[in-house]
Amino acid sequence: MIPFAWQIACEAAALAVVSWWLFGGTIPSVKARKRRKAALDAARTFVLSYEDLPAYVAGGEHAERMDCLRAAIAGGDAKACEDLLGFLDPPKPFAIGREWLDILVVSISVAMAFRAYFYEPFQIPTGSMQPTLYGNHSEPLSPREAGVFDTTPLKWVKWLFGGKMYECHTAPFDGVLRCRPTNDGYYDMRVVEPGGRVSGPMKVPTDVLHANETGDGPYSGVPTLPNGLRMESIVRAGQVLWSGLIVRGDFLFVNRWLWNFRHPRRGDVMIFSTTGIAGLAQGTHYIKRMTGTPGETLSVKDGALWVDGAKPMEPRRIAQIQKHEKGEAHMYPYAGYRPSGNSGYNVPGRTIAADGDEVKLGADEYYACGDNSPSSYDSRYWGPVPAKNLVGVAGGVFWPTMNPRWGVVE
Repeated sequence: MIPFAWQIACEAAALAVVSWWLFGGTIPSVKARKRRKAALDAARTFVLSYEDLPAYVAGGEHAERMDCLRAAIAGGDAKACEDLLGFLDPPKPFAIGREWLDILVVSISVAMAFRAYFYEPFQIPTGSMQPTLYGNHSEPLSPREAGVFDTTPLKWVKWLFGGKMYECHTAPFDGVLRCRPTNDGYYDMRVVEPGGRVSGPMKVPTDVLHANETGDGPYSGVPTLPNGLRMESIVRAGQVLWSGLIVRGDFLFVNRWLWNFRHPRRGDVMIFSTTGIAGLAQGTHYIKRMTGTPGETLSVKDGALWVDGAKPMEPRRIAQIQKHEKGEAHMYPYAGYRPSGNSGYNVPGRTIAADGDEVKLGADEYYACGDNSPSSYDSRYWGPVPAKNLVGVAGGVFWPTMNPRWGVVE
């Protein structure tokens, strides 16, 4: 019996001989075969692309070489093809860069077309759709409680998966606190020195200054920080104004094609343009839930939505809002629907400021209300949304990934 070690050695030697014969001997290597095929394919492509041009037909400047190229292709002479192509179609400088540029341009074009016609990313700026969707909001965290994932470069890990970033805003000098809403779910805080010097911006989510009004306004209370500081408060250099985690609003995909195959329905989470809608910041987009469709008569009473004299209970999410239920285990209960309660925004026949107010929608009008009814600046204040302003329906939340709302939006 052949010893095991000798058996392994013989098998290895035989494998080496066979490998040499296949890839290094009389049969061309795999690399050589690929190069030969590439040269012949390139030659055929060149002939098909240029054979009708005057310079390559009989009597033309390169006619003779074109005939030689055809003969080399017919004879399978890859070396001759490479030599002829080197003259007829010399390699261009920065070939790799040009190739990557082509790939980049095509990729961007495909992405832009995909975004324009199918799915478009959208970030929720405010809390007007809570608890279904969250906008920019905060979680309190004192400097003493901040850990390594808050104050070191590891904080980017927390941001990458949870969308959370620790911030600690302190007064750079003695002065007066000023703050203003920015219409994107934040307040811009600054310290103003008596001499007129103004600090840099310190942005905090709206719920920091309006703990009980987390939507998109209008706000009834005076903006107040958790430590009691408010507009025009005197602050001292080094004083902590606010510290905590700033949590980015949910990022979702907007389905732009669905409404091409069916009409918008009550309960759809709709994204629409504000352009041309009086009372709204122009040139931006809002997200609300569709509560009324063309031709319907809407009113709000006893904390519920009424449509054409009946209280709709479909789809499921509308029923949950109507009954003040929890949508999911991780949510708090919905607040139902209620009038805006602000007569200053009342436009008879268009808005709902009090129980008994009615809105008759036109043939191309939709009503949009936030799920966070007590703190949502929506159709109850400024009226219906024209059909031409509709952009799409919310598809699914894709970031932050560590998010109980991740997935399909209902």
